[in-house]
Amino acid sequence: MATSDKRKQSLYFPEQMLKEIQEEAARQDRSLSWIVQKAWKIARKEIMKYPSVNDIEDDADDERGRDE
Repeated sequence: MATSDKRKQSLYFPEQMLKEIQEEAARQDRSLSWIVQKAWKIARKEIMKYPSVNDIEDDADDERGRDE
């Protein structure tokens, strides 16, 4: 049986987003943590499609390199 790792972590959300998460948690009679964990599990595959910041070429660096 897998054990649950319950490390404490602070997360910061824009005020309106936090309000929406709180309202949904109240509607479902669930904790904020539960809502955020479920949202991550649902969205994870889509988020993994985004390029990392290291994968995006910086055009400004390319232009400087050509002139130097």
